Amino acid sequence: MKKNSKELRSVDDYIIRYSPEVQQILEEIRQAIKIMVPEAKERISYNMISFKFHGNLIYYGAFKKHIGFYPASMTVFEKFKDKLKIYKQSGKGTVQFPYEKPIPLNLIKQIVQFRARENIDKSKKLKKNV
Repeated sequence: MKKNSKELRSVDDYIIRYSPEVQQILEEIRQAIKIMVPEAKERISYNMISFKFHGNLIYYGAFKKHIGFYPASMTVFEKFKDKLKIYKQSGKGTVQFPYEKPIPLNLIKQIVQFRARENIDKSKKLKKNV
């Protein structure tokens, strides 16, 4: 990461702080999310890239040796446990995609699609209960 104390105002501000190789990965993930949920709104939250769609959808960020991917729902870990088992995970709801391995864009797309459906279902239930 480049040393830059500039306030992050956009996803572009976030991405530009990193090496060209990491920038490419961050942008590939960004585009994968936009393909799956074009209506999702991107922003910076918790000093990471975040997408909202009927609530929090996905967070991700660059770290020294990996991309931290935060699906904003623990149900993802059960639903995709077989596909996620090869990646380091934490009990706080994160998956680490190491830079030395190809970033699993198809898996990311599947997770994003699952999360979008999950958020839509949750928002419909909330509306029924109002």
